[in-house]
Amino acid sequence: MAGVLTGFVVIGVVIAVGYLAARRGILPEGAQLVLAQTSFRVATPALLFVTLAAADLGQVFSGTLWVTSAAALAVAAVVVVTGVVRRWGTGRTTIAAISAGMVNSANLGIPIAVHVLGDATLVAPLLLFQLVVLVPAAVVALDLSAPDDGTPRWLRLTAPFRNPVLLASVAGLVVSAAGWRVPDLVLDPLQLLASLAVPAVLLAYGISLRGAPVPGRGPERRAVLAISALKLLVMPGLAWALAAAVGLGGAELFVVVVLSALPTAQNVYTYAVAYGTGERLAQQTVTVTTAGSIPVLLVVAALLGP
Repeated sequence: MAGVLTGFVVIGVVIAVGYLAARRGILPEGAQLVLAQTSFRVATPALLFVTLAAADLGQVFSGTLWVTSAAALAVAAVVVVTGVVRRWGTGRTTIAAISAGMVNSANLGIPIAVHVLGDATLVAPLLLFQLVVLVPAAVVALDLSAPDDGTPRWLRLTAPFRNPVLLASVAGLVVSAAGWRVPDLVLDPLQLLASLAVPAVLLAYGISLRGAPVPGRGPERRAVLAISALKLLVMPGLAWALAAAVGLGGAELFVVVVLSALPTAQNVYTYAVAYGTGERLAQQTVTVTTAGSIPVLLVVAALLGP
């Protein structure tokens, strides 16, 4: 338990440093974007590659993958049914569904996997599910419902499969499955880049908190609160029940519930802006679930943590 709390404190301190640096003007304008893009496009792919290349594939494709995926699909399905009944439209319903079921597996999942769970590999199954299944399905739905902006359809539909995080993860899995050894001349610089992934994204997130609007207000209030409850309470609760049903316990149960309790992925807002639908809904849900995930994760750690 003490180790888990220490991990959360470490993450919180780095986020606080980013916030204070932005508030006091220590970092220049645009620092958040540079840090986030560096982590997403360079450091995080390096981290996932070096981690997965040396990983046991039996651990990656374990019960964690199926339980977390099933929990995510279940809460997303509830939102889809609600959207159809209430006639939200395809675009808004899609954004609402992935707001409930798509967790922040990269920006917060990797730091928590490293500092709280002790192994970056543990977040890989959920991250791969989102990149290979959830995101492509959402993009297809959004693309079919969006007006034509002149961008070739094949570019829209294949965008998730050109994601650097996905490509690096697949490359690492191939290396592991083939039993290849990565030469030190290649591995050493990748490990150096990988060490930047976690602090860069936590600093970027801390910077983003400066001047953030108060969530949970306006016409989207009820939908935001309902989706946030699905994300923070129903999804981890369902994952807990499913894990118990298939016989997962101990550390595996803890990992499954922690991953399912992560907040809504910030990329959901990016998709909402890109397709011009559900922007306020996505923005406020990301903010509410990010703040709300902290007490939820601490409760999970107290109940299930080692």
